[in-house]
Amino acid sequence: MSTFERGVAALTQYQARENTLTVPRKHTETLHPAEGGEEVLVRLGIWLSNTRSRRTKLTDQQRAALAGLGHHWAR
Repeated sequence: MSTFERGVAALTQYQARENTLTVPRKHTETLHPAEGGEEVLVRLGIWLSNTRSRRTKLTDQQRAALAGLGHHWAR
């Protein structure tokens, strides 16, 4: 799983639990993997901030994934 995919998975998990896409910058999300894998810590607030500031470098598929979650800046 790539760093971007981990970030999207963590953001999806966070959104489902908190019902918002507003992530505090210092927030760390624990990804719970399927089928006995190890938990992964994702510094979600920093990942989201960095992704937003570097959005011009995202691929069309990456922007579509973020826009599909509701991030208007990714369109």
